[in-house]
Amino acid sequence: MHRRDFVKTTLGAAGAALTGSASAAAAGVTETATAIPTGKNTFKLLYAPHFGMFENSAGKDLTDQLRFMADMGFMAIEDNGMMGRPVEVQEKIGKELNRLGMKMGVFVVDKGGNGANTLAAGKPEYVDIFLNGCRRAVETAKRCNAKYMTVVPGDFERNLPIGIQTGHVIDALRRGAEILEPHGLVMVLEPLSDTPNLFLRTSDQTYEICRAVNSPACKILFDVYHMQKNEGHIIPHINWCWNEIGYFQIGDNPGRKEPTTGEINYKNVFKHVYQKAKAENKEFIWGMEHGNAKPGKEGEMALIQAYVESDGFTV
Repeated sequence: MHRRDFVKTTLGAAGAALTGSASAAAAGVTETATAIPTGKNTFKLLYAPHFGMFENSAGKDLTDQLRFMADMGFMAIEDNGMMGRPVEVQEKIGKELNRLGMKMGVFVVDKGGNGANTLAAGKPEYVDIFLNGCRRAVETAKRCNAKYMTVVPGDFERNLPIGIQTGHVIDALRRGAEILEPHGLVMVLEPLSDTPNLFLRTSDQTYEICRAVNSPACKILFDVYHMQKNEGHIIPHINWCWNEIGYFQIGDNPGRKEPTTGEINYKNVFKHVYQKAKAENKEFIWGMEHGNAKPGKEGEMALIQAYVESDGFTV
């Protein structure tokens, strides 16, 4: 699909949305009419969709999807499975991102799965798997112009005291940081809510570990969806962990869909981080690690509209 087709498709959807708003107004229904974004630099923050999120509008080709994202105003992407893609595909994605002026967000360091080969166990063979993943991640990052990569330490090793487990995780991450730091790369540690078996669960726990690793190559991935489930109190936790946060991810709760579909006031969260980051001359990528609340092209346009609405805070 060509760029002009993207814009034509989008303008058609935007026109339909505006027509719907006009009809609602005529019927006495109050709506907030916000235009669908049709160009770069529309959003205040770097929101990063993933491949497949706009497949109904852009088609299956990955570079076509990137062009569509850029046309919609999204100037970053993330791709958890990047390390599993063929080298030539990684390079093609990197070249297209560079051409479009888009940033690459996280991909996941391959260590065998979120719970597998847990660093908490302190087993040399598990640590070797992780370090091998870090070495391969350096090469992947070069191909696709990435800086950040997700690391999940693994499950609890429940036959060991928690302090010993924490020490094992810190030791392994320090060795990983030694591999990444010379290349200017950053592993971002992600506390998760998927299962209580996972060792890393909260932002303050992750903060403590990052402070102990003491490297610019080891920071926090603050996934608002997971942290809403595990700890709540989102904005205070962001403030407390601020100096160790390297990356954010998005997903409303319940449902893990786009903002406005659950209970999280993302407009306030976005505004808070935007103002705090601007005051310190920082910039964060916000990975859109969630599903679409509605299917098809209609769902994709609704998702874009949700980001327009949530990004519509005053500064």
